[in-house]
Amino acid sequence: MKLSIIIPTYNEEKYLPSLLKSIKSQNFESYEIIVADNDSNDNTVKIAEDYNCKIVQGGLPAVGRNNGAKIAKGEILLFLDSDLRLTPNYLEDLVAEFEGELLGIGITQMTPMSEKHKDKFLHDLANWFMIAAENIKPHGAGCYGIVSKRYLHEIAGGFDERLTFGEDTDYIERLSKLEEFKVLRKPKICVSTRRLEEEGLYSLLKTYGKSTINDFRGKRTSAEELNYKFGHEPITALEKNDLDQIAEKSKMNIGKGTFHQKHNLKQKHLPTNLSDDKKFRSISKLKHNTPKHDYSAKPIKKESKNLKNNKRKRIFYSICGEGMGHAIRSSVIIEELIKHHDVYIFSSDRAYKYLNNKFDNVFEIGGFNTVYENNTVKNKATFLKAIKANPTNLKEGYDVLYKESQIVKPNLIISDFENYASMLSKLINVPMISLDNIHMITQTDYDYPKNHEMDMLVAKAVVKAYIIRPEKHILTSFFFPPLRHPEITAIYPPVIREDIMKLKPENKDHIVVYQTSDSNIELMKNLKKVKENFIVYGFNKDLVDGNLTYRSFNEDAIYEDMRTAKAILTNGGFTMISEAIYLKKPVYSIPANGNFEQILNGYYVKKLGYGEFHNNFNNKLIRKFIKNIPKYRENLDKVKNTDNSAILNEVERDIQKFSKDY
Repeated sequence: MKLSIIIPTYNEEKYLPSLLKSIKSQNFESYEIIVADNDSNDNTVKIAEDYNCKIVQGGLPAVGRNNGAKIAKGEILLFLDSDLRLTPNYLEDLVAEFEGELLGIGITQMTPMSEKHKDKFLHDLANWFMIAAENIKPHGAGCYGIVSKRYLHEIAGGFDERLTFGEDTDYIERLSKLEEFKVLRKPKICVSTRRLEEEGLYSLLKTYGKSTINDFRGKRTSAEELNYKFGHEPITALEKNDLDQIAEKSKMNIGKGTFHQKHNLKQKHLPTNLSDDKKFRSISKLKHNTPKHDYSAKPIKKESKNLKNNKRKRIFYSICGEGMGHAIRSSVIIEELIKHHDVYIFSSDRAYKYLNNKFDNVFEIGGFNTVYENNTVKNKATFLKAIKANPTNLKEGYDVLYKESQIVKPNLIISDFENYASMLSKLINVPMISLDNIHMITQTDYDYPKNHEMDMLVAKAVVKAYIIRPEKHILTSFFFPPLRHPEITAIYPPVIREDIMKLKPENKDHIVVYQTSDSNIELMKNLKKVKENFIVYGFNKDLVDGNLTYRSFNEDAIYEDMRTAKAILTNGGFTMISEAIYLKKPVYSIPANGNFEQILNGYYVKKLGYGEFHNNFNNKLIRKFIKNIPKYRENLDKVKNTDNSAILNEVERDIQKFSKDY
């Protein structure tokens, strides 16, 4: 027999028939079904008997799965929860891919039993995360089709019955140290959204988020900690020392020869048709599993033994690579920090190139990029691009950030809206400071145009997921709404480059156009119809086209063009608007549709009287703007320019306050 399907149950008469019916409808026939029932008091057992299932005594899920495996006849074990449903050809596809890839342990992807876009999005996100992490930290989002070799299950001692939560992830981690693990790409299993409906999205994210972070840090989480229950029965929580022992067990080196003695297993559990070499390949795998990157030759600065009294800290500074604003702001902060600390810089794309030309110790990592089309954020395309690219990005980010952290041992992490730094902070338990303008969206009570409420809600959700619970939020902004959490948040004027501060503004006859994306072709067509001279940045080319002069990004050139411009036309990028305000240049803001951060910046440009905020551009609107330039300059003249000393002092105080001592 090829496959043994094992299903733990407790009062599942509502869901079990759908699963069993989907199994019986498969073309694949070499299987048996084993139901491990935990003394159900409904019709669960009768239903299982009607479908000719084998019945064994169950318990908590780990107990039930192990009891089912003890009587299993199949070469391969498939563990399913009772509220699932198989998709057509699921079993055939699962066995073909599992055997074809020579796997020892695997898990299938999920698709919800729901047509709601939200449910589909969340399950796609969970699938992406499992795939992204499969070569870093093998992980399973619930027991949604865990498949393993029976002899490997026996070698590993099955599921850990002491665990009340996360026993599936623990199982995957231990078996993946013996043989290959993969998230199977072809078979997908239909999952119930009952917990999502019963407990709500926030509650589930909180529960599984905490568990996942602990998993990545090598800790185990009990069901009592998460207020999690199976069925309707109470469970007995493990003591903390039990959890610590289990976490330690998941890290153990199985190749040291004590594994078989610890589990009282003998060689007879291995299939007799395997060669001796293949039988023990899994036992010795960890012994020979060395990292791909060799950092041994890399020089490491010697640090004082008494780090607690050493004010010079080792800082990881990680910067969002989309656009240039994050990199420009961060470069100003870093120029000051390197005078007093050892700073290691991480970024992607154009930001990485910019920072790498300015500083030492700059490392390239993967990054997220928004997809724009004709000045509109394409959320679906952005998500699909992330799904496609970020398994690689996550692996690269891990290789660089995590491995550098093991060498350098940073005292503190600073993130300018870069999410891998946030993940690293939680993984290695090093404090993080968030320094950006983006968190104005979640940390302040601001006004905004009510027709953009949906954009606001989406932005809040993204920002909250991007950077998770830093020690401190340092915000930089040209508008100053009330803080929502003043005890952990500080707000300062925009960080301005010293070269901008040195400029002596003049007003000549051109308008500088700055775009964060080269997708707004329609704007360029409209600008050609206006009797004004425009100098255009953001299209990465040098070209004169009538009244449009395109220029590639160059700091010296853009300084001079901004210094002598009579106005600035931009999306809603924070850095460009901030520097325009500093130079007293009126702003015409056309935010990218769907980009709430830009919408918010443009809205406050208008609200404060520094210029205009429009969703589009035409000759009539630009004429009105040009006519009102004197009024906007008058308002801008009232803005008091400041240097960067206040925010730099805040950063230094927080470095000394929050840095981790080793």
